[in-house]
Amino acid sequence: MRTWTGKEKIDISNPVVTIGIFDGVHQGHAFLLEKLKEEAKSISGESLVFTLWPHPRLVLNKDPENLKYLSSLEEKKYLIEKAGIDHLVVVPFTIEFSKLDSCDFIKKYLIDLIGVKKLIIGFNHKFGNNREGDFENLKECASQYNFQIERMPSKSINDVKISSSLIRELLNSGNLSLANEYLGYDYFLHGSIVGGNRIGRKIGFPTANIMPDDPHKLIPRDGVYAVHLELNGRLYPGMLNVGFRPTIESGMSIKTLEVNLFDFKEDIYNKQVHLYFRSRIRDEKKFEGIEQLREQLVIDREISKRILGGES
Repeated sequence: MRTWTGKEKIDISNPVVTIGIFDGVHQGHAFLLEKLKEEAKSISGESLVFTLWPHPRLVLNKDPENLKYLSSLEEKKYLIEKAGIDHLVVVPFTIEFSKLDSCDFIKKYLIDLIGVKKLIIGFNHKFGNNREGDFENLKECASQYNFQIERMPSKSINDVKISSSLIRELLNSGNLSLANEYLGYDYFLHGSIVGGNRIGRKIGFPTANIMPDDPHKLIPRDGVYAVHLELNGRLYPGMLNVGFRPTIESGMSIKTLEVNLFDFKEDIYNKQVHLYFRSRIRDEKKFEGIEQLREQLVIDREISKRILGGES
């Protein structure tokens, strides 16, 4: 996949284009991307995804403190490339950009920059200044600039319409299994290993603290998870605690992600890693003391090993 900045003219054959934020690149998005590839192949063309970064809410100052998204820009690039798309255009979202109406956007970017042959949009997609660019408005633009347009129906699983907002709600409520089903893959984050207080080492469960690369990355609900940590292309099984460590540091105000890797003794501080959330085991809990915590961690480890080992 080739990535473009949206500043240079894109000289490709018969581009079939879709537009969106594509947060999480979930199964609903995958449904649309498959159609994009099929249409491009039918006219001997190339598939192209057009997206914006940073997230519009950050630029427009719409509650940025509470903005949490499913995928950072790098994660989004990875997922779109994995979907088999030929081209990705990432245009910087600015205040000036936000003031473009939908037809001006189409003329400036889709016609002059890309030379779109067909535009495929999601069932509820709107864009342009004040989001006035609905499907009827876009059909008028398509007629004016002589390209085809098609709106895709929503993607449903068991009569549930898949959306990024729904998946965020599921992760926040602790329903990881359903969130992963709707994503079409196990939720993950990219980050680096940072130093901690090493209390876990004293009770036989050494942990590594993970700092997400993007501060707006959504962290699933507090609790204990069976996970895999990817380091240098290799997966290591482990269990993860998300939360405030109430037994060890009561009243702590900073949420941590602490992973205990099974049978692992390497020094990985400052290493870049991917963390995959495979299964949620339980809520975070305050125990009466360290010994009770240690006993529970033994149970958590055995449960995690069974899950990650594929045992029933």
